[in-house]
Amino acid sequence: MKRLQRLRATAPLRDMVSEIGFGQSQLIQPLFLAEGISKEEPLGGLPGSSRHTLSSLLAQFEKDLAAGVRQFLLFPVPAQKSNRNFAAEFVGTALQQMRQRAGSDAAIWVDTCICSFTETGHCCVHDTRGRQDLAATHAALGTLALTYVKAGADGVSPSDMNDGRVAYLRKKLDEAGHDLAPIMSYSTKFASNFYGPFRDAADSAPQFGDRKSYQLDVRNRSDALASSRRCAEEGADLLMVKPGQPSADLIRPINEQTGLPVGAYQVSGEYTSLVLLAKEKFVDFDAALIESWHNLRRAGASYIITYGARLARGLGF
Repeated sequence: MKRLQRLRATAPLRDMVSEIGFGQSQLIQPLFLAEGISKEEPLGGLPGSSRHTLSSLLAQFEKDLAAGVRQFLLFPVPAQKSNRNFAAEFVGTALQQMRQRAGSDAAIWVDTCICSFTETGHCCVHDTRGRQDLAATHAALGTLALTYVKAGADGVSPSDMNDGRVAYLRKKLDEAGHDLAPIMSYSTKFASNFYGPFRDAADSAPQFGDRKSYQLDVRNRSDALASSRRCAEEGADLLMVKPGQPSADLIRPINEQTGLPVGAYQVSGEYTSLVLLAKEKFVDFDAALIESWHNLRRAGASYIITYGARLARGLGF
């Protein structure tokens, strides 16, 4: 049974997918939690963003709440890499404390992938012959998703792009009694050159090869649309294109073909390009950032993941 109530459960979720109006309620702020670091580590190229300890994460979270942010996407970065053990207790602790601080006034999503967990830096488990082990990959994603939702996440956001992962996660969540936990799927995610700054933040660069065997080829429109349709059919509640601006032509067609809200991820390379343009005085950063959000909204984005969500109120957005 399709649970349409998943996106009605709280005010932040309802605001995020509201079809009328456009403001900070539709902007999602990424946060990076890095296990094992001793102090906050600011990220080059992403001013205002950092790899956080638990204490600095909670301090930033409280500042963001005070600045009007109501949508968050948490990226966990474990201290120890593994190809079989995907424990994430440190994330559960952070989510519990974030939920205590926010109550029902914020929606907290967790990026659900294993690229930061694996020794290989890939978004899948490999078998002894170096081939993708899809069953083991699904199991790892399921373990993480249940950890996150049980600890207080509003929903999970699978970003790995492996076949069948949305159907697997939906089944695991439903069987565990979390049938109202929504899935925000990275449904059309390209193997893009715009992810560089992020991979440093998430410590997730592949140690061999690339991700073109499971992420989308930027040349293929039909495959991109089919990927989102499949996620919708498997039970996703929200869809997403990544990177945002280069994929803007796909947002409205995906919505029309699936009937689901479709968001856009303004990725680190896109955001950093505005920072560098402003540094050389080629653009006004504040005005260009707001323009970029409006461009994505005009293309049909229901929500936007952006490193500048915390700036919106100060910009009068």
